Amino acid sequence: MTGLSPETVTSPTNAHGLCGPGGLPDLGAPREPITPQEVERIRRDFPILARKVRSGHELIYLDTAATAQRPSCVMDAMTWFANNNYAAVNRGAHLLGEESTEAFEDARARVARFFGATPSEIVFTSGTTAALNLIALSLGELAQGEPPASSAVPHICPGDRIVVTQAEHHANLVPWQRLAARTGAELAWIDAGPDGRLNLESLAALIDSRTRVLAFTHASNVTGAVTDVARLVEAARSVGALTVLDAAQSAPHLPVDFRALGVDLAAISAHKMLGPNGIGALYGRREVLEQLPPVFTGGSMVEIVTMTEATFCPPPGRFEAGTQPVTEAIGWAAALDYLSHLGMDRLAEREAKLTARLLDAVTGIPGVRLLGPADPADRLGVVALDIEGVHPHDAGQYLDDRGIAVRVGHHCAQPIHRALGVRASTRASVGLYNTEAEIDAFAEALANVRPYFGATQ
Repeated sequence: MTGLSPETVTSPTNAHGLCGPGGLPDLGAPREPITPQEVERIRRDFPILARKVRSGHELIYLDTAATAQRPSCVMDAMTWFANNNYAAVNRGAHLLGEESTEAFEDARARVARFFGATPSEIVFTSGTTAALNLIALSLGELAQGEPPASSAVPHICPGDRIVVTQAEHHANLVPWQRLAARTGAELAWIDAGPDGRLNLESLAALIDSRTRVLAFTHASNVTGAVTDVARLVEAARSVGALTVLDAAQSAPHLPVDFRALGVDLAAISAHKMLGPNGIGALYGRREVLEQLPPVFTGGSMVEIVTMTEATFCPPPGRFEAGTQPVTEAIGWAAALDYLSHLGMDRLAEREAKLTARLLDAVTGIPGVRLLGPADPADRLGVVALDIEGVHPHDAGQYLDDRGIAVRVGHHCAQPIHRALGVRASTRASVGLYNTEAEIDAFAEALANVRPYFGATQ
């Protein structure tokens, strides 16, 4: 690629990890299980893991579901680009502009390839939240016009139905609440059972001829439960409803191919999958994106503009108004290259073992209730807990004092907490850089939380 060096994935300060001099080695597609030695190599690519934190404790980072740490090759790729190619994309005829545009579109192609899509099906956004809002806002604008004679997207009218689930992050709930209020549609939802898994027996009653949209998470950021996507897609297709997938939690931990899943639209974030903040993507089937109107307008997304009207570029350009996060796109592509090199199937297999170990450990601690399935099958290493007699913020502070970083609160998912009978929880979540020893250290500290606060009396 013009102006883009192979050194964009080089980490000269860390010669012993995967990000060593010369970038990621071309080892083909390794399929043997990840070994402890490989885990150590992986960990050396994440300088922050060597930090000493509270009272000199080594950092144990169990908050990957909130945001993942980044390997050094991601930062190196961004720095190399900023120092050598940086300029505005799709503007100007100078060399840096050409190189920057080429690098930006190459990053789009790498993101698309990672998710089984074509580049024209990937719209860069600021993250999952922005992508989901873009969909809802675009459908709302479409609803204000005359119904098309034939459309791949719904024209939502009063009395129509939008279906979500009780397990949604607020980013995949609130936009649909607002769309229902604007259009007069009914908002309905699939309930969660006692273990947090969705009650799919209610599908027949919810998905009918009035259903226009079915929006659902691929994996809950509270219970870790993985959704049966095929069953939901089949139900939606039977009535011609649009499917919208929140893949923020699944994409970093499972092989995800949007076309194979059969969804119409999907949203993802880079920062949860080893990439930088401030960038994500909307995936959309080409025929769907072509019929969605833009909701953000300005430079770069227009073809012809007069004082009274404008015409818009074909997708994905029509949804990318203004200055784009070029450096962040380069970093995200480098992160996906890193994950691809390791193999998403291998990472999923290893994280499943860590999850099983974590579940075994926490379910044996008196006074600690697991919010989610105890069975490690069809769930991720996102483990939310209700600690009897101890507020989540107190538990989080206790763990933090021992160098263990977890998430506390409602995790932007109040309805599922309410359904499980709590207001908030303490959540530990694993990533590719975690070890069995860290899981054991967390379990040992967790067992001491209630005694420390006198909650065992």
